Amino acid sequence: MAGNFRYQQLAQQLQHLLTAGYWQAGERLPSIRALCQQYQSSLATVQHALHQLEAQGLLEARARSGYYVRSPQVAMVTASALPELGRPAPVTVPELFFDIMNRSAAFDIQPQGPVVKLPHLTLLHRLLSRTLREQGTRYALHYDEPLGLTALREQLALHYRQCGLRLDNNELCVTAGCQHALFLALQAVCRPGDIVAVEHPAFYGVLQLLQQLQLQVLEIPTDHDGMDITALQHALASWPIKACVVTPAYATPTGACMVETRQQQLLVLASVYDFAIIEDDIYGDLGFYQRPAPLKSLDTEQRVILCSSFSKSLSRDLRIGWIAAGRWQQQVARLKLVSQLAGSQSVQQALALFLAQGHYKRHLQHYRIQLQHQRDQVLQALQRYWPEANYTIPQGGLALWLVLPETVNCTAAYSQCLQQGIVLTPGALFSSSGQFQHCLRLSFANPMLGNRLAALQTLAQLFSAKSA
Repeated sequence: MAGNFRYQQLAQQLQHLLTAGYWQAGERLPSIRALCQQYQSSLATVQHALHQLEAQGLLEARARSGYYVRSPQVAMVTASALPELGRPAPVTVPELFFDIMNRSAAFDIQPQGPVVKLPHLTLLHRLLSRTLREQGTRYALHYDEPLGLTALREQLALHYRQCGLRLDNNELCVTAGCQHALFLALQAVCRPGDIVAVEHPAFYGVLQLLQQLQLQVLEIPTDHDGMDITALQHALASWPIKACVVTPAYATPTGACMVETRQQQLLVLASVYDFAIIEDDIYGDLGFYQRPAPLKSLDTEQRVILCSSFSKSLSRDLRIGWIAAGRWQQQVARLKLVSQLAGSQSVQQALALFLAQGHYKRHLQHYRIQLQHQRDQVLQALQRYWPEANYTIPQGGLALWLVLPETVNCTAAYSQCLQQGIVLTPGALFSSSGQFQHCLRLSFANPMLGNRLAALQTLAQLFSAKSA
C-alpha cells in the first residue's frame, strides 16, 4: 500500500527489489550517496528507508561498510495463521466484463484521453508492409506449420535466453495471443470438473477460460510477493488440484511479483502433488528496473507451461502469442490445429525481423521508461486528489490496485460513472466469489493527462463522498 511519505515509497521500491532477488543474500547494497542519485531522493529519505528495511529484518548495517542483504528467515506458520479458503466452485464471469470489452476500455478509464505514441510501431509496420510485398503471394498459398514460423520461434528462444530461460525453438508454439495460449494450456491439462488454483485477485481472462472449459476454481490469496504458498499447500491437502495458474511477474491487477523462494516452493508442491503450473508471463518484459527470469527457468520436470504474447509489451492489435508447454507440447500443438489451424505467416515474419534487428529490445528500453513515468503520473494524481486511498506501487506491468473503504461498491458505481464518460474496472471482476467490491484496477497504460486526469479527479470526488 502507498505510504504517506517519500521514504515509505522508497522503502517499498527497495523491498520489491530485495524480495525479487535483485540483490542476493550477503550482497552489499549501493552506497547511500548512490541510492540518493539513483532515486533522486534526499539523504534523510534514503537513510529513513534503509532503517525501515533494517527493522523489517531485510537488511543489516555493518559499521563503516554499508548495508547488506540478510539471509531470509523461514517463519513457522501455525494452523490458526492459515488464511481461510473457500471451496472449489464453478465460475461465472459477470456480464460487466463484456460491456467493458465492448468499450475497448479494459485498461483505460477514459478511452477518449491522450493517445500513447510508440515510435517503434512505425518500424514494425514497415517490416510488415515489406513482408507482404516480397512474400505475400507465397504465404497466401500455404498454411503455417503447426508450431508457427521457425524464424519467429528462433527469435523468441533467443529473447528468453537473454532472460535466463533456455528454450529450443521446437519447445515453442506460436498462438493467437496469450489468452489463446492459456486456453490451450488448460485444455491440454484439465478435463471438465477439474479444480484449478488461481491467484486471488485473479486475471479475469483466466476466470473466463475456466468458465468456458467447465472447470472449478479455487482462489488462493496473494500479497505483494505473489501467491501464498502456505495457503496453496493447505488447499492441496484438501482438494485434488489439477493445475495452478500464476503470473509471477507484475500480475494484474495488483502488480505483484512472486519472489524466488515462493517460486521454488511452488515447484516443489507441483512435483509432490503432481499438478501443472501455467505461467502467464505476459507482463515479464515490462519491469521498470529488471526483467525477472520466468518461473519456467527453474523448472526441471517440464511441468511449467509458459504463456505470453506481444499484446501488452508491443501492440494489442498483433494477436501473436506463444506457449512453451513442456511435457504437454505435442498435445498443445495438436490442440492448436483444432482451435486455430494456422497463423499469419506475414505477421510472424515481420515480428521475427523486428526482433532480429534489435527493434524490440530498443522499444522495451523506451517503453519501460514511459510506463514508469505514467505510473508516477497516476501516483502523483492519487496523492493530490485521493490522499486517503490505499494502493499498490508496482515496479512494472500496466496497472495498480486501488483499495477503498469496504462501504464502497465499485460495481454499483459503474453505471453512474459511465454517464460521465468514465469506464471503471471494478475489483469484483478479479474474483469468482464476489469479493473486492470495494477495489478498482487502475491502469497506467496511457498518460494520466487531460480528460483522463479529469476523470480520475471526478472518481476521487465521487468515491470520497460515498465513503464519507
